[in-house]
Amino acid sequence: MGCRERAAKSDLLRIVVIEGACAPDPRGTLPGRGAYVHPVPSCLDLAVRRRAFPRSLRVQGPLDTADIRCYVEQANP
Repeated sequence: MGCRERAAKSDLLRIVVIEGACAPDPRGTLPGRGAYVHPVPSCLDLAVRRRAFPRSLRVQGPLDTADIRCYVEQANP
């Protein structure tokens, strides 16, 4: 979604919407529509800048991405 590069599903982080906020789904088991990004800050920044999350997840309005940012930053110190 962010950098638009192709990768294996196992190399990507699945994102779902829970109560109006984007949430990371590393195991890929949460219900609902999912979108995939590389688990690196640069890819996440591109997705946020392009407003790709609401469009890909088919929801109206802006979404909170703080949980995803925390997850990505902890995964990549």
